[in-house]
Amino acid sequence: MIELEHDRLVFSFPEVHPRAKLTIEFQRTLRIPDDDVEYPLPPGLGCFPLRHVDDFARGVPPLWLEHGGVMLPMYQSEALWLNFDAEYVPRHEVEYPFAIKVATGKICAVTGKAWAEKLHRRKQDYLVAPEQPWLDGYCVEKGLIRQFVAMPLGAGYSAEEQLTGEAGHGGVQLLVYPMKREVFEARFPKRPKRKRGMDAQLCRMCAPMEECVAGAAMGLAPGGKMRQEIYDDPYTLKDWDQGQGSRCFVHLTNSMVWRGITGDAPPTVPPTAKEYDDAGLPWFDYYDDDATAVSGSKTLKGLKSVKELGEEKGDVPLPENESVAARNVTALRKGLKKGQVREGAF
Repeated sequence: MIELEHDRLVFSFPEVHPRAKLTIEFQRTLRIPDDDVEYPLPPGLGCFPLRHVDDFARGVPPLWLEHGGVMLPMYQSEALWLNFDAEYVPRHEVEYPFAIKVATGKICAVTGKAWAEKLHRRKQDYLVAPEQPWLDGYCVEKGLIRQFVAMPLGAGYSAEEQLTGEAGHGGVQLLVYPMKREVFEARFPKRPKRKRGMDAQLCRMCAPMEECVAGAAMGLAPGGKMRQEIYDDPYTLKDWDQGQGSRCFVHLTNSMVWRGITGDAPPTVPPTAKEYDDAGLPWFDYYDDDATAVSGSKTLKGLKSVKELGEEKGDVPLPENESVAARNVTALRKGLKKGQVREGAF
């Protein structure tokens, strides 16, 4: 079952375990410069608004109704990242594990292969939560991604169009599988009762920002380079309950037509990377020394970035693409043992 709660998608599997719940957020963020420099992780600036496609049947393309799901608004060249939050199971003192497939335009964001329902292990085509807290883009090399950047579907920039030659789907596709209950209980046996402490080490959200200084359908294209590891599955393929998956199609609509469809104003344009960095606000680096990163996809590495394609087309699709220094970087979990608390500045 999938529910929309406070602009978040909640995947729940009560038939597997009462705590088998995964929340996925679509976070607004800075678009990092597309300049071949490797940047740290930008912050989250709050969730994109999500709406049920069915609630606006008269204003959306017929294909969206066929796919169902939800929709969110993005400006051209705006960026996003996905936040994964698995529910904590108190007596077992762990978050319930999930395997998550993420595609854009039905192209896997991890491998660059066409959409497939089943999980593949030899060339891992999924993420594992809670080990993977975030996904910011396409996995192009080990420890390196290219940021998800919104571009008009049909303009030729999206990963889907570059790899298939067609603009048939757009949007983001999600498929979530829970761990089998018997596997979960065997791997994580119950422990004596005690209160859970807040895990603040993984917070990537900066302070809420006030109003920050076209066809309808949008697709995601590869933008600037960012340091982010996609972690190898620490479990076995048989541990995942592939008979209990839930999938959701997340449609992307141009923010300029969002009001016409929903009657609501879209979020304001986020600050540029330069404006953010000039203000001395934090960037982030995250490492899990207990996990192994998967190799990047040669297919995705071969994609052209928005800037590169724009230059070929004689277009300037990325306004305000000035390089920045990313001076205030907070390293999350680097060099720490499992369970060790990071001591920050006072």
